[in-house]
Amino acid sequence: MDCHHFAAGRCRSCNWLEQPVADQVTAKERGVRELLAPWPELSWLEPVRSREAGFRNKAKLVVSGSIEAPVLGILDGAGHGVDLSDCPLYPAALAAAFAPLTEFITRAALAPYDLMARRGELKYLLVTVSPTGELMVRWVLRSTEPLARIKKHLPWLQAQLPQLRVASLNIQPEHKAILEGEREILLTEVETLPMELDGVRLQLRPQSFFQTNTEIAAALYRQARSWVDDLAPSSAWDLYCGVGGFALHCAAPGRVMHGVEISAEAVQSAITTATELGSVATFEAGDATAWALAQPAAPELVVVNPPRRGIGPELAAWLETSVADAVLYSSCNAVTLARDLAAMPSLRPVKAVLLDMFPHTAHYEVLTLLRRG
Repeated sequence: MDCHHFAAGRCRSCNWLEQPVADQVTAKERGVRELLAPWPELSWLEPVRSREAGFRNKAKLVVSGSIEAPVLGILDGAGHGVDLSDCPLYPAALAAAFAPLTEFITRAALAPYDLMARRGELKYLLVTVSPTGELMVRWVLRSTEPLARIKKHLPWLQAQLPQLRVASLNIQPEHKAILEGEREILLTEVETLPMELDGVRLQLRPQSFFQTNTEIAAALYRQARSWVDDLAPSSAWDLYCGVGGFALHCAAPGRVMHGVEISAEAVQSAITTATELGSVATFEAGDATAWALAQPAAPELVVVNPPRRGIGPELAAWLETSVADAVLYSSCNAVTLARDLAAMPSLRPVKAVLLDMFPHTAHYEVLTLLRRG
């Protein structure tokens, strides 16, 4: 992938860009295999490769510059704005929204936040695009001071971007480089952005996490569903379930599937999707480890999709002594994956696949199936 920002040294986020994509995937899989070498019986599927460009479904843009000339992108080492609105990672449907959104900042007089001077209002612009081209736009602000102006000019933006489905403000008052705050103010009647993957129409709310590579996320869920259907468990949990991607793809008649996630916003997204689909999957908000340890017994299958820190010693120890026949572990960090696997010696990894969720970087997703015995 050619990128003039990388070539000019303005942005180095894609720090593996100079390597051919095939070599990137080979290096990622080699590194993961080395970490999982203590389990030589592990069978590896062919890696799942991503498109080189245009694969990101979400833009997280620092807003700098001035009201009259906003800059959407990142900050350089000196704190100056770098315009990344033409970053080749963004698909056309996402990139086309940046010009109207930039003009909207000027129309609504949203002063970009200056971190060093501690003045201004608008910190970030977060834009998500669905597979059908619909948009969710979130303005991260220090306060609600610009709310009236945003509401006044929102009809203009909606006329410019008829694909705008969800719009909201996120209030983050701290003088820190924190992406977003807890308070969200919806500006549209519609509250969710549909993200359809293989017939499962996930409903994404503003503060819900979703993988940034839609095509690879779909491949991840397809592989999980295939392995789960082969196992045919009658009961399963989806821990760290997010918006319910694994649970909703793997749910089936006669299979009790329950998801647990710390984010109440994500759980509401999952419940909305399950209701629309008529799915048998159920969801609740809670800490995955605390919730699991409080249950009288484990189901036949447990799906875990933890953050980079992994599931940790408590949950690993509980799974090790539980009656669960299988664990499906989705990991973005094979270091903590290997640590967690070592803490569950009775659950042997039998199948794995690497998915290139984040091309041009060292990051990936790896899905591993563990069986007891």
